[in-house]
Amino acid sequence: MGTQITRLTRLAAAGLSAVLLFATAACAATSPAETEPDNKTSVPAPTGPINVVASLNQWGSLAAELGGDDVEVTSIVNSTNVDAHDFEPKTSDVAKLSKAQIIVANGAGYDSWATKSMTKTTNIVSAASVMGAMEGDNPHLWFSKDARSSMATAITDAYIKALPSKKKAFQKRLKAWQADEKSLETWASEFTRSHSDLTYAATEPVVYYLMADLGFKDQTPKGYTQSTASGGEPAPADLQSFQKLIEDKGVDVLVNNTQEASDATSMITGAAGRADVPVVDVSEQMPKDTDTLNAWINQLINTIIDAVDPSYGCEDATDGNANSDDSSADGAATDDANAQDSKASTGSSTEPKYIRQCKAATSSDSSQDSAKADASNGDSGDASGNDQTDSGK
Repeated sequence: MGTQITRLTRLAAAGLSAVLLFATAACAATSPAETEPDNKTSVPAPTGPINVVASLNQWGSLAAELGGDDVEVTSIVNSTNVDAHDFEPKTSDVAKLSKAQIIVANGAGYDSWATKSMTKTTNIVSAASVMGAMEGDNPHLWFSKDARSSMATAITDAYIKALPSKKKAFQKRLKAWQADEKSLETWASEFTRSHSDLTYAATEPVVYYLMADLGFKDQTPKGYTQSTASGGEPAPADLQSFQKLIEDKGVDVLVNNTQEASDATSMITGAAGRADVPVVDVSEQMPKDTDTLNAWINQLINTIIDAVDPSYGCEDATDGNANSDDSSADGAATDDANAQDSKASTGSSTEPKYIRQCKAATSSDSSQDSAKADASNGDSGDASGNDQTDSGK
């Protein structure tokens, strides 16, 4: 009996020792993890400004407008003296594109060079991708109101992804841009509703989307359009058809791409001049006298309207100029009221207003100023003459 107790006691002691040994080993295994310092460092949040490179200045202008101080935008093709179709980037251009965080491109074969140097970390925003366009389609997408709106949203999304801390600022700028775009589209649509069956022809289909948005029907001979779209020379028969169309005044306006001048375009514009068909000159790249993409579009629409109906939307302005010499209190009150209405419609007096700019009204103002200047000079001349007479006496 005593022997059994002794054995049990030894077994119990051995078991207890084993348990204690296991526990000690477990503690030893876990204690380093508990006491080991955390050497992991958190990834810093990205800071601006975002490095943005645009292939074309029209898209670069939109990118800058939407990004404000939170982006630095460089446009590679930024002159109307450059033919974007045949553009070859310099080594410095390639370097800029390779370092860009975001590349804003047109696509559809218009600027394929812009995406050849992009890295794995570069985010590209392409108008063609946004609109589902491909090479062979008309690539002048910036003239489309749908493309402009879609690109504005896509660019803003790319900005928010690159710099999340400025999300609210980017969204605010987008909202302001959309309000301006809506005002531009509203007054353009009013013109379209009141002018049906307008037609045009073009030396090169650069503003196809803009003319479609304005309701114009393209009457350019198909053979001519196909040859110019592919970069070829028009066949003599197509050129003759085009010339006859102009001579017969078969269109309301001729659109001429100043960046694609040739003997054929000179022949067509010459025929338009002889037939008194108005010619609207356009460029593919945004000219230097415009600050934003929509300001340029607004300018072009006004030029097109001046060509087909210069009095449209200018009747009130002409009447106002006729009464401009009236300095009555009623006139001043009306001006103040109009100014207040203008501020209310745009939300701020400093925001761009995309409206009808009346060429006739501007000419009237110039004429009146000139007449006043002549009258003033006449009075000065009389006074000078009298002074001379008096002094002669």
